[in-house]
Amino acid sequence: MSFDFFGGDADASRFLTRRRFVQGLAAGGAFAALGLRPRTSWALKGAGEQNVLAGTEFDLRVGETAVNFTGRTRYAATVNGSVPAPILRWREGTTVNLRVANALPAGSVYGHHTSIHWHGILLPANMDGVPGLSFNGIARGETFQYRFDVRQSGTYWYHSHSGFQEQAGLYGALIVDAAEPEPFRYERDYVVLLTDWTDLDPGALFRRLKKMSDYDNRSKRTVGDFLRDVGRDGFGATLADRRAWGDMRMTPTDLSDVNANTYTYLMNGTTSLGNWTGLFRSGEKVRLRFINGSAMTYFDVRIPGLKMTVVAADGQNVHPVTVDEFRIAVAETFDVIVEPSGQDAFTIFAQDMGRTGYVSGTLAVREGLRAPVPALDACPILSMADMGHGGMGHAGHDMGAMQGMDHGGGAMAGMDHGAHGGGAMQTHPASENGNPLVDMQTMAPVPKLDDPGIGLRDNGRQVLTYSALRSLFEDPDGREPGRTIELHLTGHMEKFAWSFNGIKFADAEPLRLNYGERLRITLVNDTMMTHPIHLHGLWSDLEDEHGQFLVRKHTIDMPPGSKRSYRVRADALGRWAYHCHLLYHMEAGMFREVRVEE
Repeated sequence: MSFDFFGGDADASRFLTRRRFVQGLAAGGAFAALGLRPRTSWALKGAGEQNVLAGTEFDLRVGETAVNFTGRTRYAATVNGSVPAPILRWREGTTVNLRVANALPAGSVYGHHTSIHWHGILLPANMDGVPGLSFNGIARGETFQYRFDVRQSGTYWYHSHSGFQEQAGLYGALIVDAAEPEPFRYERDYVVLLTDWTDLDPGALFRRLKKMSDYDNRSKRTVGDFLRDVGRDGFGATLADRRAWGDMRMTPTDLSDVNANTYTYLMNGTTSLGNWTGLFRSGEKVRLRFINGSAMTYFDVRIPGLKMTVVAADGQNVHPVTVDEFRIAVAETFDVIVEPSGQDAFTIFAQDMGRTGYVSGTLAVREGLRAPVPALDACPILSMADMGHGGMGHAGHDMGAMQGMDHGGGAMAGMDHGAHGGGAMQTHPASENGNPLVDMQTMAPVPKLDDPGIGLRDNGRQVLTYSALRSLFEDPDGREPGRTIELHLTGHMEKFAWSFNGIKFADAEPLRLNYGERLRITLVNDTMMTHPIHLHGLWSDLEDEHGQFLVRKHTIDMPPGSKRSYRVRADALGRWAYHCHLLYHMEAGMFREVRVEE
């Protein structure tokens, strides 16, 4: 299936003069259009770091540019003509002015308005860049000036918050240099921005998900799998497992809604064949700033032959932890230090969570080198324990009784959420009961902070977990939370409907916080999908299983069947977005407004 939303080659001819800059699969995709460099910032050029703008004054122009990542020319939503957008480099303690001009052409498939959200940056609400909440958006032909003080340092990113522009290329890295010396040393500094690209109109892809949510799931279990499971687990257990998944109308291989059957994965705007390369000299310490700027893709990252020491998460320094591999959720950032030596090239390998595809680049002593690229790992299979059932079934029912459920009406109204089998079950909000937008409820969720995640357990490599991340500082607030808000991540797989507490954004009341209060937010993932949850404007201070401060983040990953808590200090007045950072989940309803009021 394909959607030619670019109007065919005849319309594409209007970008013919730009095609000479388009390199297709071999060299990556999109290059900056000429003559658009901001007047009052300066460009930094270096190996592996193209199109970097630094300073305090920036002119950014949102438009359309012809690109080619797959052998077919398409239009991307771009900043200053490039995918990704220019790397912006700020300095802590300065004030930045960013003039963002909307130069989208009339009739653009990406709409008439645009916006830029500065992900993870603390700023006034009216500078946050979310149309409908913080401002009206930037209309075609208009320029909006963002101006705010830079009060933090670290690795962040920026992206559009208008329609599906983020999917179409409107994203870039954002580096804030610290005012004080950092607690680690390095000689080289590279951004590694991981993203997903589709030639489809993102709006058409969203409509396809609404009609066929499992379109990309081509790893469904077969009769051969059934026979192998019978040989291992016995006929009765295998049949019960298949019946359980059948009753839920779900499949244990449905790890992601969109994968490499639709997407082409990019590293710094370059395909694997383009081979983005960061140079090093043997023995140097190299800082790699990993950013997951994709719309829907979780990546598992490793550099065969090299250990990675994680020194920062979501822009905040952490106690160093050395790993072989880490999973990076959509919108997260991890800074790692590596010390390449002993060979001339190392492969940076990022495979998607469902093992349908990957993107790779290279660390090398000179351009043109490559190292062996590992094979994809085997496709993971979800279990009922992964769903947080702990022996429980769909919507809280015993597995043996599941076949009698009514799946047309969502989670069953009036069900008993009390003790079951001698243990307390997870309670659920009344808005989930009898709700046609809720097809599943977790009954025994756990934090899973020490779980590397589905597909990463016992793989012979040391894999990062949330429990291994500890901020270099103590709880910045120090107060115990005065109250707790519990929210459930809910959805219906077949309908591709996503929400909080079974209530989609259009029908939800804002969450109201009192200015200055310290509160706890507890999230319960009632779905079989992972969800990266991002609260704008405020830090999310993740707690461990005992309620102690663990690590400060701006995006909290929520695996299936998990229950995690974090503290929030409501220290920024205004209206803020709160949502799943899987773009199509957000657009399908997993979004809330948070109001911090005096």
